[in-house]
Amino acid sequence: MALLLFSAGVYQQTSIGFDSRFVLFAQEMLRHGPSFFPTTYGQPYADYSALSTLFVWLLSLPFGQVNSLTAWLPSAISGAVIVTLMYRLVAPYSQRWALLSIALMLLTNTFVTETRAVSLDLMLAAVAFSVFYLGYAPDHFAAKRRWWLIFALLLLGFGIRGPIGLVIPTGMLCSYYMLNRQWQRLFGFGLVAAVLLAACVGGLLWLAQTIGGPDFMHYVVRMQFMGRMDGSEGVSGSLYYFTGSVGNYALAYPLALLVLAAVWLTTPRQAGPALRLLQYCTAASLIVMVGLSIPQAKKARYLLPILPMAAIIAAYPFQVAQGRVSEWLRGLMQGLWLVVPVLLIGGLLVAQRRFPDELTTLTSILIILGVLQVIALAVLVRPRWRAQTLAFCAVLALWSVYVLVFEPVERQLYDTRTFSRAAFALVQKDPAPLVLHAMGKDAKAIKFMVNIDEDFQPVFTESTQELENLQRPAWLMMDENDYRALQGTPLGALPPVLSGRFDKNDYVLLHYTL
Repeated sequence: MALLLFSAGVYQQTSIGFDSRFVLFAQEMLRHGPSFFPTTYGQPYADYSALSTLFVWLLSLPFGQVNSLTAWLPSAISGAVIVTLMYRLVAPYSQRWALLSIALMLLTNTFVTETRAVSLDLMLAAVAFSVFYLGYAPDHFAAKRRWWLIFALLLLGFGIRGPIGLVIPTGMLCSYYMLNRQWQRLFGFGLVAAVLLAACVGGLLWLAQTIGGPDFMHYVVRMQFMGRMDGSEGVSGSLYYFTGSVGNYALAYPLALLVLAAVWLTTPRQAGPALRLLQYCTAASLIVMVGLSIPQAKKARYLLPILPMAAIIAAYPFQVAQGRVSEWLRGLMQGLWLVVPVLLIGGLLVAQRRFPDELTTLTSILIILGVLQVIALAVLVRPRWRAQTLAFCAVLALWSVYVLVFEPVERQLYDTRTFSRAAFALVQKDPAPLVLHAMGKDAKAIKFMVNIDEDFQPVFTESTQELENLQRPAWLMMDENDYRALQGTPLGALPPVLSGRFDKNDYVLLHYTL
């Protein structure tokens, strides 16, 4: 069911934003075959290994092309794995607690956007949560201990996300052993994981040197190790994950903080199995947040591995029958779920005024939200299934708006396919080098290249002098603002052959002839 929800309406959507890079990786792999590192412009790319690209490549083979379904399916499967394991982890204590934990995760903005995208961090979250579950289940559910599968998952995590992909799941399982005082397993597992990490890093660097030489190996070290530690990929404050997650991971994270405060103030010292699970989730989340706070480069999506834990903690009041604080928290959450449909209706009506061309008709989605709001109001008089139904209506409302309204509008606003294909058709009609001016080889240019269904080598320029020194004839593609900056020069006198929107900006194509 989760997989159907996560992949609903996905097939031929255009690639935009961060997805473009990974779709281009898969397109080049489909043309040239698999490799240990993904490629752009036919050259190996140092930021990632090719494992996640390999998944997309395998899924794309039956279609003969990369489409949004094959690109997003690994992320959707990862999200579905997390949902399934959350239910298996929590349902033995309370089915209601399990379902509402899942609902809180599905209502988290970062989870929604990463599930319907190419998300290496969501794949890592699935690996990390699987490792935690495999460590927890033998002690509490009489499951068989599968060390071979845990270490296979650690290798998978490294293949997907590099060193951080092995360190995060290791830390989460070590926190469980530490809190449970299983010292022998803690030190034994930690030692083997450290050896595995060293072997994986050594293998990665050996492959990098073999494939691209010493320069490429040093580039891999800078991009996958030092760049994230020293902040050359962007710097955020030390407390970014603790404070920024209030918005990035709402409602689960801020509600989890309230629940932990309530538990600390009101719970007796004697801990039952459900409360112990809460403590394990808290420890696993804390070790990830502290560990990820050490590198200077921080991004909201890096924290996805703690989201299932935060959602389980946030839904804990529905497991606790007694206590005024738990009752107040249950009322707060049910009140929030109750008003989600009507808040979305109000948001859509406001958005329609701002984007009248993109949001031409909202009748269908408003009817869906209206029906969900009526159901939510009707269930208020039925206490037995009230919480689950309110949460279910809120989830359906949010996902309906995201899939039916937000995604189409976003892809229309940030579309790059229309202009790219029109520009490339003109280039093919009158062949000459295509110059991408001030677009960045690893930035805007990627969003152009992903729409070209063949190997192509554009020329890159950054300054006016480089443009003036070009051999003619040539085609020039640039932002309209850069074109205006050329006014008063021979290039500024060239009339645009093509004008249009590209990634929410106005772009022009010029023909620089003899």
